[in-house]
Amino acid sequence: MRVPRDLSGDELIRRLERLGYAATRQSGSHVRLTTRDHGEHHVTVPRHNPLRLGTLAAVLASVAAHRGIDREQLLKLLFD
Repeated sequence: MRVPRDLSGDELIRRLERLGYAATRQSGSHVRLTTRDHGEHHVTVPRHNPLRLGTLAAVLASVAAHRGIDREQLLKLLFD
């Protein structure tokens, strides 16, 4: 599955919230999300529109590594 090219930071935040992440703080345009599922994990998402592909790839890689799944499985969870 391909990574969406036009995904906004707000949309990514909403999709990550469905996986158990919650906004814990915000500094300017960056939101820090935290989950306690599978151990504590923090990820920072900029509220830019659209997200740069490298930024999106880094966030997805971090979340996938924390959950112990590969990127394809995470994309299916987030976008199906």
